[in-house]
Amino acid sequence: MNKSLEPAASKARAHSQIGPPPVVLQIVPRLSVGGVERGTVDIAAALREAGARSLVVSAGGEMVRELERAGIEHITLPSDSKNPVTMAANARRLARIVREKQVDILHARSRAPAWSAWRAARATKRPLVTTFHGTYGLGNRLKQRYNAVMTRGARVIAISDFISEHVQRVYKTDPALVSVIHRGVDTAIFDPKLVPPARIIQLSNRWRLPDGVPVVMLPGRLTRWKGQTVFVEAMAKLQRRDLCAVIVGPNQGRTAYSEELEQLVRDRDLGGVARLVDETRDMPAALMLADIVVSASTDPEAFGRVIAEAGAMGRPVIASDHGGAREQIIEGETGWLVPPGDADALAAAIERALSVSKIARASMAKLAMKRVRENFSKESMCEKTLALYREVAAEATAGRE
Repeated sequence: MNKSLEPAASKARAHSQIGPPPVVLQIVPRLSVGGVERGTVDIAAALREAGARSLVVSAGGEMVRELERAGIEHITLPSDSKNPVTMAANARRLARIVREKQVDILHARSRAPAWSAWRAARATKRPLVTTFHGTYGLGNRLKQRYNAVMTRGARVIAISDFISEHVQRVYKTDPALVSVIHRGVDTAIFDPKLVPPARIIQLSNRWRLPDGVPVVMLPGRLTRWKGQTVFVEAMAKLQRRDLCAVIVGPNQGRTAYSEELEQLVRDRDLGGVARLVDETRDMPAALMLADIVVSASTDPEAFGRVIAEAGAMGRPVIASDHGGAREQIIEGETGWLVPPGDADALAAAIERALSVSKIARASMAKLAMKRVRENFSKESMCEKTLALYREVAAEATAGRE
């Protein structure tokens, strides 16, 4: 740390845990269902529970109602636009909101809104916090400059050690400004004791799953890098008919890819074994149907929420050996890691997982649930984020004195 900053930083740390959190305005493109949006809503609720005002700016979406039901103010702006003129207008509107609502910190969670938030922060002399939710495409220098706005905050939150290393390596960000705060699973929802049998049976009947055979499940939206084709190829290599392989996730309009997967299932003669099912809003019940959960991403996951959710439900996970998966899985104890894109290795890992005894499986489940509760819970994410807000606000106050 720069020595000239030490007195202010020391003063900030001394006051960082005193009083309620500061007033925070979070800005995201939209509030549709997704990991970024879920984290935004969770933090907004945590701020309110801690006695602080909380505001969220977005272009709208189905999760706005959840905010409003919780008494959290939502302001609609076209924050999902990448049009430079609109982004500049958003910056002016944000600056006005900051002044009118007496906002202490702006928190941007995506690049286009981050540019507007950065300009508003400069205009109002308020600190900016950003969250890196992915590696983003690097492309040419112009694209890298566009991405780099996510490193211009007083603090940069990385959602995994993998993302922290990426931010420091690619954007030469000062390590002192980067804080790792892992994504958080709501263990009040993802808890096997809280899922009644009726919900599990209802979902099994809807998906027409066969009785009495192990279920191997790959949850995740239908996009090629999530590795659904690798999963299907692995199931074909097992040459077993006493299994049920389930791919769960929305196609998000990618009908050509979903049709390709259906054709691959037919080509590999897996019609009675593998199936694609509709997405579900009851993922806890879906995971309870699974004997093994697979995350076969061919590109590194920034964190890998499915892994944490499966762990919270006591399900062993087989995941690609890269990205955030390495931070979550303890090899052979809570799951297994396999080379990305390697159908043979994935098939072997599935075979190995299916051979685990009931006693060993129960031990794995217990450790996985404990690990998620201690390291990857919503409570931990919210506690660390609010502490960071307090510290940033205290540093800003100390810097003005």
